[in-house]
Amino acid sequence: MERVTITGGAGFLELNTGGRAELPQSLRIALATGQVRLPLAETLRDLLALLVDGQYRISGPQRLDALDLVPASPWPDDDDARVTYYRTAIRSGHRPVAVVLSGTQAFLLDGHHKISAYRAEGVTPSVVLISGS
Repeated sequence: MERVTITGGAGFLELNTGGRAELPQSLRIALATGQVRLPLAETLRDLLALLVDGQYRISGPQRLDALDLVPASPWPDDDDARVTYYRTAIRSGHRPVAVVLSGTQAFLLDGHHKISAYRAEGVTPSVVLISGS
């Protein structure tokens, strides 16, 4: 587990604007392939900058039962092309990584297609978990 302090964060997630932040391609690829590098704080730097200032703990990738996740956007259909892509990857043994912000509820920040694919395949998802200290 890593600890990180956010100062000068955008607070994008707190604003609940309904907008979607574009993550850098290198981070999207790392999460899609499950090749998340340590330290997590450095790998997730651009995503963490969207949070409000504060102390956070980051852990993972780890397996997490995704039944009670609160999605940031609607769940995609199981026949969505991206979900199909991830289902194939999961069946092949790859473990794409979703990002979850843990609090009173687990809030899915990134990985809606991945979680839908994991659910469709009956496999416990791999996630990076961010929680407040």
